[in-house]
Amino acid sequence: MTHPKDTMTVPAAPAHQADAQKAPNHVPLVEVTRDGLVESIHYGSLIALNKDGSTAASAGQPDAPMYPRSSLKPLQAVALLKAGLDIPEKLLALTAASHSGAEMHRSGAEEILKLHGLTEANLGNSTDLPYGVKEREEWLRAGNGPTQIAQNCSGKHASMTAVCVINGWPVEGYLHPQHPLQVLVRDTITELTGEEAAAVSTDGCGTPLFAHSLHGMARAYGRLAAADESSNEGKVAHAMRRYPEMVAGEGRDVTALMRAVPGLLAKDGFEGLQLVGLPDGTGVAVKISDGGDRARMPVTVEVLRRLGVDGGSLDSLQSPPVLGGGLPVGELRAAHIFSN
Repeated sequence: MTHPKDTMTVPAAPAHQADAQKAPNHVPLVEVTRDGLVESIHYGSLIALNKDGSTAASAGQPDAPMYPRSSLKPLQAVALLKAGLDIPEKLLALTAASHSGAEMHRSGAEEILKLHGLTEANLGNSTDLPYGVKEREEWLRAGNGPTQIAQNCSGKHASMTAVCVINGWPVEGYLHPQHPLQVLVRDTITELTGEEAAAVSTDGCGTPLFAHSLHGMARAYGRLAAADESSNEGKVAHAMRRYPEMVAGEGRDVTALMRAVPGLLAKDGFEGLQLVGLPDGTGVAVKISDGGDRARMPVTVEVLRRLGVDGGSLDSLQSPPVLGGGLPVGELRAAHIFSN
């Protein structure tokens, strides 16, 4: 197995960095109504790609660079498999997760560490409370505070440190962009998206964060979802679909979406990102410009329906109604602005 050389560096891209400062031409994607009046509008961009790379639907500026945030995790997981990670499927799903912080998630991250002679002290991610509302309340009632294991990216970080042990790379400093692990991650993301990173930053949990377009991310998710299960891409996709509760958690829309549509691959990301891959190789990428989490699913469901995904299976994923006095008086609905 070949590994990246320590001398490889993250390429400087001042021109791309300058381009990234330009605000994308986002368009209205989701309307919030109250008794027939449009009260609020969420802007954004989206794209759906067929397996052959042609565009099935689009809106806004899907080729503009943006930070995919946690929707990069399945791609990062592919890189970890390339580097020799070998763990049970349930733990591989956790590696690609933004988990709710339930006991099964925390114990899973601890198991990955234990399998490789590591502890929580080896993790470099930020500390946090569990991401899930129910999980956070239970955690606080038990008298707990923010920890690295409870933080929603702990599965990914546990596997990253494990890969360092497997390859004899230093665990300390594994988040540095020039660490062999992160060079491999960057190159894998470039390969799967089919495009070089337009900018480089640091994600909330501490990992290097690479800017790519919705177009490139949709391409990557289509590849993962259609990949043979014997490939690294297919292994990640299969693990996520088999254990959707590990990818997010009970009561989370990403988990519900994968359960509702057989073969569908889904992952969200902070700041209004939703990625979907279908088993025929179709890839979907949605970005809500204001980062509003409530707007992700209404537009994603509309795109899937336009792609011919069974409408009945998606009914349970409709957003909660807009309430007035505790009664439904409105809704979040997708704006009808898609172009083919």
